[in-house]
Amino acid sequence: MRISSRVVFLLIGTAGLLAGAPAHALDGSQTPSTDAKAPLKLFSSPRAALQQGMESLRAGNVQSSVEALTYAAANGQPLARWKLGKMYADGDGVPHDDYKAYQYFSKIIESYDEDTADESEASVVSNAYVTVGVYCLSGIPNSKVKPDPSRALEMFQYAALTFGDPNAEYNLARMYLDGTVVEKDGRQAARWLNLAADKNHRQARALLGHLLFTGEGVPRQRARGLMWLTLAREAAEGPQDAWIVDLYTKDSSAASDDDRQAALVFLEDQIKKKN
Repeated sequence: MRISSRVVFLLIGTAGLLAGAPAHALDGSQTPSTDAKAPLKLFSSPRAALQQGMESLRAGNVQSSVEALTYAAANGQPLARWKLGKMYADGDGVPHDDYKAYQYFSKIIESYDEDTADESEASVVSNAYVTVGVYCLSGIPNSKVKPDPSRALEMFQYAALTFGDPNAEYNLARMYLDGTVVEKDGRQAARWLNLAADKNHRQARALLGHLLFTGEGVPRQRARGLMWLTLAREAAEGPQDAWIVDLYTKDSSAASDDDRQAALVFLEDQIKKKN
């Protein structure tokens, strides 16, 4: 596959200011409470309730969807618990409530059994571990969930090692960069970032690129770092990724022509590896 002209422009172009990576997102800990009680309306089965809830959601009938999903969640459906957790975390069709979201995600973890796990639900379970870990980092204000970085570390490690989850790998790297619970270790951070970067995780690519370009805690590899920064910049999405654009701009403006030419070679190799 040929390298797009946009990517080449990003490598050759220069500009701007540094704006570092964002701080950790929300998180918390504590043991979860149980699912909300099932609504009075009865369904033929929890799976039927799940299906009806998802169909109602797609049709824009949020109230009916929440009722069906709540029934499915109360009767053990991980996807229903995950969907409700996302809805409350985002305030999507329901009042924003991080604590309620945390409870739903935690219930997925509490009920997970490796020996009887359904592989089709692996992504839901993995995401629940990561999300609970994120809540555990700083806690949830005005709730029972207090900051518990040690538990966050356990959540991220489990999701990374069991599921190879790139978000877990990225968060582990951040903990090693910040020295949260673990000792600061740039090489360990780069190891986890590299695993996530290979799975197209743009934030991991940006941080890995910056570490390699500047040599912060790792051997300096300016061209390879510029390659990762370029890929991250190309994938940046909206205001939440402004830090990626700024990080790319800062390091790119400090790159030499030789750095850019070598980065193009690395980029070609990376694209070939993915195809």
